[in-house]
Amino acid sequence: MLKHNFSAGPCILPQEVFKKAAAAVLNFNDLSILEISHRSKDFVSVMEKAQSLALEHLGLTGKGYKALFLGGGASMQFLMVAYNLLEKKAAYLNTGTWADKAIKEAKMFGEVIEVASSKADNYNHIPKGYVIPEDVDYFHFQTNNTIFGTQMQYTPDVSVPLICDMSSDIFSRQRDFEKYDLIYAGAQKNMGPAGTTLIVVKEDILGKVSRQIPSMLDYRTHISKDSMFNTPPVFPIYVSMLTLEWLKENGGIDAIEKLNNQKAALIYNEIDRNELFNGFVKEKEDRSAMNATFVLNDSAHTAAFDAMWKEAGINGLNGHRSVGGYRASMYNALTLESVQTLVDVMQQLEKNA
Repeated sequence: MLKHNFSAGPCILPQEVFKKAAAAVLNFNDLSILEISHRSKDFVSVMEKAQSLALEHLGLTGKGYKALFLGGGASMQFLMVAYNLLEKKAAYLNTGTWADKAIKEAKMFGEVIEVASSKADNYNHIPKGYVIPEDVDYFHFQTNNTIFGTQMQYTPDVSVPLICDMSSDIFSRQRDFEKYDLIYAGAQKNMGPAGTTLIVVKEDILGKVSRQIPSMLDYRTHISKDSMFNTPPVFPIYVSMLTLEWLKENGGIDAIEKLNNQKAALIYNEIDRNELFNGFVKEKEDRSAMNATFVLNDSAHTAAFDAMWKEAGINGLNGHRSVGGYRASMYNALTLESVQTLVDVMQQLEKNA
């Protein structure tokens, strides 16, 4: 049976990408993609195409930005952002577990102003009405919070450099990406397998801190070496390139955003209609189109519901331990049919109750 993969990450990937990646493991110009030199012309071409496609999808080609594919995950970027950009103080919005971790790392390098936080409410909403100081080195926030299922539906209007963790909704919806000075995203949420992280940075914000930055943690080092200062994660970058190609072939961000909105509307309409379920996110305007979090109103139905969705071929629906309940992660490659399968199960549970 084909599995409907709602896992929060590593993410579902397109079947076409699986086939091409599997073929390359066996033969990529007479060698396996797993054993080719990262200095070879074949892989240099892969890296250049991945970087080019990332900038193209974001509409940032020729606008002073560089795309990097590095190791260390998005968690490494919590450190690197502050190392490279925080001279005196920075402003952070705390909307989830990973934002909280980013704040912790930044505090090692300077003063951190937490402009607002939803931590006291277990991150069940996006804070509103906060003020971003104009004398900070940058403002950092996350567009989407995988664990709790909240999403920023707007881009903050700021007069300072805007830094954003887009790990779980990168390439899923249009934004005014030129307003951002640095974007980073772990590949495993919407772009490829775990092992690489995309960083898109405007070059003119770099080189302004007085501290000495270790070579491996300096964005300028990696820009000067085209993401190959050290051996890059070859296979995750290759699969990310394939996924970015697939996105382009299927209409780019504009087309995928329409599909993602359809999927989100389908699941949230059922959560709101079905009296057996309740959404975790407090305000509908803060709901994530990528990660729908919900709970059963009566735990007596848990065993039956769990058995039903597993029988339907659904995978990865259990919620994070911080929230409990269920989490339907609907990344780009997840089909509308998969979401319909989940909705059918929810409706069948209602009929059986």
